[in-house]
Formats: sequence, structure tokens, C-alpha cells
Amino acid sequence: MTTLVSHHEIRDRFSKAMSAMYQAEVPQYETLLELVAEVNRETLERDPELAERLATHDELNRLGVERHGAIRVGSAEELAMLRRLFAVMGMVPVGYYDLSEAGVPVHSTAFRPIDDEALARNPFRVFTSLLRLELIESPELRERAAGILAARDIFTTGARELIALNETQGGLSDEQAERFVEEALETFRWHRDATVDLDTYEALHAEHRLIADVVCFRGPHINHLTPRTLDIDEVQRRMPAAGMNPKEVIEGPPRRACPILLRQTSFKALEEPIRFAGDRQGTHTARFGEIEQRGVALTAKGRTLYDRLLGESRRRTAGLSNEAHQRVLAEVFADFPDTEAELRRQGLAFFEYRTTEAGREAGAIAETEVERLIEQGLIMARPITYEDFLPVSAAGIFQSNLGGDGSEAYAGHANREAFEEALGAPVTDELTLYAERERSSLDAALTSLGIPPVR
Repeated sequence: MTTLVSHHEIRDRFSKAMSAMYQAEVPQYETLLELVAEVNRETLERDPELAERLATHDELNRLGVERHGAIRVGSAEELAMLRRLFAVMGMVPVGYYDLSEAGVPVHSTAFRPIDDEALARNPFRVFTSLLRLELIESPELRERAAGILAARDIFTTGARELIALNETQGGLSDEQAERFVEEALETFRWHRDATVDLDTYEALHAEHRLIADVVCFRGPHINHLTPRTLDIDEVQRRMPAAGMNPKEVIEGPPRRACPILLRQTSFKALEEPIRFAGDRQGTHTARFGEIEQRGVALTAKGRTLYDRLLGESRRRTAGLSNEAHQRVLAEVFADFPDTEAELRRQGLAFFEYRTTEAGREAGAIAETEVERLIEQGLIMARPITYEDFLPVSAAGIFQSNLGGDGSEAYAGHANREAFEEALGAPVTDELTLYAERERSSLDAALTSLGIPPVR
């Protein structure tokens, strides 16, 4: 009988192999990892309370391995096969992101693990975008791009065979898992040889730089990997001294006492030499290094408030330096509560509940109101980390690293149904995941105190 390796183990191996490959391909990424590790170490030394909290909740273990990557594919067949590839690693599609609202002709999902054990082991995520050929205005250019995509296969024969084997036997053996990692990496590898001539590349590039990036190469190539930092402002400040050119502003909410959702920045994409069909030389700009700082997941009510404040801040921050941008953001977001207690009481963020040692030793408890139980030290509530992405931030990173603004011609074309049809499966709603985690943890905490769960 074949002994199967867990999906978590395969995901951990793959994410580490991906990181090693990207460090070899983009040496500045290795420098970025060193900088992030340095800032994280200093942050923990400066804030023992934060270090203790992260250690208590097993967050320190995942901090060093946490990464997310991004990949862009060109066809429904490629997207559907990626879904099957990521399933080998216990990763499922979570969330639908319409980047056309920011002028980028793709829509996306995030493949990631979803249960607590898997997230604690390695929360590797891959933000995966599908090119929307229907948004290309020129019929001739649209047909040319479709023909180029139809002629390529971004997966090796070995990868396809091992994906099918995983599905039939419910997993992979140790030796099969090793081969799977090697074969799957080929899909994400960089290729300096384009599959098209320079004229075709330039025509697609003129329509949108991202279209050229997706269509003109043998594979989609990972375009960035993202370590997690505990102080993104400090990483941004130090990047130039480390030889990296940071994007102008940090995307997302401002610096806060209680971080919310996600903040992102990056060093700008590298200009790399390319050999086009016909032996003509040129350059292509796509790959970069990103950094993220994660906060608490917001409820639907919290997201509505966040979206309103972000919209107001965007009208006031256009063209500002990062320092001025962050100052205005902080002014606007003063209307967003910045203590865990208020975020919880106002129902703006998701929390995980646990019985304290005092609660376990308390015996019969008459109190049933959750906030009173927290005040009495019988239950503790901790923020649930946001594991997903922000469409506007993702588009901002895309645009700054592709060297231009989005096109208004693409705006306002959300089509979740078409994306799910191409994917071959529905995407999981991220708010439902957070709500279920909060509710089940509260039910368990109350039950352990002999209190009926809240309904």
C-alpha cells in the first residue's frame, strides 16, 4: 500500500522550492528577504508583547515561511488545470477579484489553504489572474492573442500525469511528491525567449503591458513573491539603502495600532533582456519583489466603512509622496475605530474566541453576555488574520510595476460567473470562512463554560 504525503507537506516543499528558484532568478528578492527578516527581528525585540502574542498563537512559526506569489494565465484551460495543480497542495480558490475596476484587463482568485492547521503549517497563497481577451477592442489583435495562447502548453507532461495520479489515489507518495514539485515548478519558471516576434509583442504591449506579459512567453512565470513583515513602513524606508527602488506609496490602509486587512509595497519591476522570434533582441518588464503586512479580517460592515474611507482618501492623495500620502490616509481613517475592543463591539472585524485558564477553573458561571465574559477574563478574543487580498491594492501594484496607469476601457466589467465557468468550480467566499471560524470558536468557548452557544 502506498503511503501518501499530506497536502500540507507538498505545499510546504513547493513554496520553499519556489522561493529558492525566484531568489536565483531575481537576486534582489534574496536581498528583500534579508531586509524583511532584519526588520521583523528588530520589531519583535522592540515589542516583547507582540512577540509573546505571536508565539502564544503559533504565528511566529508561520512568519518566516509565509509567502504569496502571483501568476497570470491566458485561457480557461490553463486556469482550470492550475486549480487541479493547486489542489495537490491543499489550496482552493478563495474570493473573486475584478481588477477591471482599476483598469487592468484580468479577473482573479487566490488559491490558498483554508483550515487552521493548514494555515499554521504554511499559509502559501498564489494570486491567480485570468486574462480577459474579450476586453481587447481590436478583433484582429484579440484573435492573434487567442491563437498564440491556444498553441502553447504551460504544463509539463509529468505535471499533468502526477495531477491525475493525485486525483485517482487521493494524494502522492513521497517520491511522487518530489517529482511533482520539480515538474510543477516548470510552469512558474522564467523564460528569456519569447514565443512571438517583436512586432507582435509591441502590438500587444501597446494595447496593455500586462497582455504582452501573459501572451508572449512559453509560460506564465511567477511575477513576484511576497514575504510578510511586521513593519512595512520601515521596510519601505530601508529599501533604497539596500539597492532597491520602492514603488511610490504603500497600498492599503494607514499604519494603525490595530492593523486591518492588508498593506503592500514592492520594489519596481526589473527590465530584462528578451530574445524574440526571428532572433531580434528587446526587453520586458514584469518581475518584482513585494512585501506585505497583514492585519485583522474585516466583516462586511467593516469592509463597507473601509471602502468608503479608502475612496475618500484616494481623491485626496493623488500624486502625493508616500509620507504625505500616509499622513492624509491617517487623517481620513481616524473615523475607523483603532482598538480591538471597539472593532469587536461594533462588529467591524472578525475575532477568534478561546476559554482562558481562569474560565476553565471558574466552575459554574451565571454570566452569559460575551463582552462581560471577556471583561471578567473568562474568555479571550484575538483578531483573525486577514488571509486574502484587496483588489485596488493588487491593481496598484500591477500598474506601478507595469509602468503605466490602467485603461478606462476595461473598467466596470465584473463577471464572476464567467470566471467560475473557466475555473471549473465556484470560488469560496472569504467572508463566509471568517464568519464560520469566529462562530465555531465562540460556540466552543461558551460550551466549555457550560453556556449555550449564541444563536
